[in-house]
Amino acid sequence: MAFFAAIAAALPAIAFWVLATILVASAAMVVSARNPVHAVLFLILAFFNAAGLFLLAGAEFLALILVIVYVGAVAVLFLFVVMMLDIDFTRLREGFQRYAPVGAAVGVLLLIELGVVLSGWRVSAAASRLRATPIVVTMTNTEQLGTLLYTHYVLLFQAAGLVLLVAMIGAIVLTHRESATTRRQSIAKQLSRDPAATLVLMDVAIGAGASEFLRTDPESANTDPAGNERAHHGAH
Repeated sequence: MAFFAAIAAALPAIAFWVLATILVASAAMVVSARNPVHAVLFLILAFFNAAGLFLLAGAEFLALILVIVYVGAVAVLFLFVVMMLDIDFTRLREGFQRYAPVGAAVGVLLLIELGVVLSGWRVSAAASRLRATPIVVTMTNTEQLGTLLYTHYVLLFQAAGLVLLVAMIGAIVLTHRESATTRRQSIAKQLSRDPAATLVLMDVAIGAGASEFLRTDPESANTDPAGNERAHHGAH
């Protein structure tokens, strides 16, 4: 019994290290995979493991949001976009060697900055008592999160939404391409058009079916299959 009790007590720690290890490994594969489809699949795996870590921390709402929103929408959208776009990845990698020294220098600089930051960071002994928002046992996780976001940090929450909106508009503007074959809607032309030029009222006999009045050219609109002139019926 003592053995099983020890296993049960160590199970959360074991689950944390397993999920964290898979999360770090999948995140590394996201940036190192040569195939973009494989990178998106590793990203989905990373989201699932991050959701598992949220569950261990007691944040069930964040875990479900991560699975529903990011895995169910964002990651699937990435996957469909990568699979649908005809991208020549060989051509994209042609200039990789030319810019590799610059990228390596930037990476080393960022690594040095992270080392400087982490070397001077220490966990305070009173960190548990300095918690900005203590956990309320009588409230659910979702209720506490909503209260925190929409009361104390509502302005920062709206600012984050504004930043995402600007990023989305910028992405649309940067990827928009003008084309001579693009067909655009003209409300003025639609309102000023002559209905007689686009609308033809036909006298179809009962039981004749659709083959009698389906046509492929506008000139045959006023003639029946025998070549006789059709009579137009006015709208009542």
